[in-house]
Amino acid sequence: MTTLLAFVFVLGVLVFVHELGHYMAARWNGVRVLAFSLGFGPKLLGFRRGDTEYRISAIPLGGYVKMAGENPDDPRSGQPDEFLSKSKWQRFQILIMGPAMNLVLAVVVLAVVLMQGATAPAYLDKPAVVGVVQPESPAERAGVQPGDTVTRLGSASVATWEQLEMAVASRPEREVEMVIVRDGREQRLAIRPDTTQLRTRTDARFEVGTIGVLPDINPVIRSVLAGEPAERAGIKTGDAIVSIGGQRVVFASQVSEEVEKHPDQEIQIVVRRDGDERSLAVTPSRQGEVGKIGVSVGDALVSFTPSPLQAVGLSVQRNVEMAGLILRTLRDLVVGEASPRQLMGPVGIAQLSGESVQAGWIALFGLMASLSLNLGLLNLLPIPVLDGGHIFIMAIETVARRDFSLAVKEKMLFAGFVALMAIMVTVIYNDLTRIAWLERLMPWR
Repeated sequence: MTTLLAFVFVLGVLVFVHELGHYMAARWNGVRVLAFSLGFGPKLLGFRRGDTEYRISAIPLGGYVKMAGENPDDPRSGQPDEFLSKSKWQRFQILIMGPAMNLVLAVVVLAVVLMQGATAPAYLDKPAVVGVVQPESPAERAGVQPGDTVTRLGSASVATWEQLEMAVASRPEREVEMVIVRDGREQRLAIRPDTTQLRTRTDARFEVGTIGVLPDINPVIRSVLAGEPAERAGIKTGDAIVSIGGQRVVFASQVSEEVEKHPDQEIQIVVRRDGDERSLAVTPSRQGEVGKIGVSVGDALVSFTPSPLQAVGLSVQRNVEMAGLILRTLRDLVVGEASPRQLMGPVGIAQLSGESVQAGWIALFGLMASLSLNLGLLNLLPIPVLDGGHIFIMAIETVARRDFSLAVKEKMLFAGFVALMAIMVTVIYNDLTRIAWLERLMPWR
């Protein structure tokens, strides 16, 4: 029930803001609005004020604003308050305001989220310098070595670890070119990311790419408990852990995993202190079935709490970066470089909404900002039926200096409808395969 309510809330806000943009622009330009609906299908609730009926409909997967004389085949009286009686500039304003409102909402909501403060791994905004190449990984097979700096993956430019992780995640099972810098020289390698599954609390599964490289960082000892094995071995607060039992460690979670494997067994822990590395013999004490050495270990983090003005600036910057990523991903889907498994539909959004609301309202609003950005950009695509498609047709008519016939427009809209249905079938199929018990009913999976 929580997942359903979160989904309805998130989607309801996005749809309301989108349709409100169309509604306000229509009223501003003197167009008579016949209906403002949240949802499709049979009306559940509604009331009429003036010429407009405001309603909530049964299927909460969208909404619409119905304007007088909106479609070429609608009955027209030639009155000046009909949509098609307006100039192309006025119609453009009405069409563009829906997606524009979603883009504005993305900036506003993300700014509110950022104002609450945030903590992130410090390595994410650092250059993508490889610290560890995992055995038998795609990176090892491609010839990647520790110390290499990744600058491009496929069509995606890579300046930071965050950009590398996003580029890899969208390309599972796709062979692409990786550009690295080694010893000051640029090299090109062919690499095919493996597929790994991320599981949520609700057992939903999302497939992402992985190549088996880790950053050149080390976890740091935050505190050492008195009288425990770590203190007796000489480990001190502030030490960076380089390896345990010969295994290089990068994240704090790896420290616990390696130590727990060796209760009552001596292991060598290499630490870095004041720029020097030293190997210390430690025997983890047994606690139940696992080993413990009595330390608190943490990853390097960066925290910030921006002012309202700074939050808006950061939100704009972040949304511009994410918009570029979304558009590049769409391009990669068209050329076959990215996997269509990355597309997500209503079920996937509902699952993420449920996960986010359990993590708190900040996570839920962060998801809302991301979805609002996606909705705004996708509605601007030049696909007939979408707002961007109608704008595209008007642009062609403006360049051609003549309006297309009703028959031509109907063919264009039908082609757009077919394309949209193909996308919907793909995303719904993806959604269903993310549900474990449904996937088990698909013998071809």
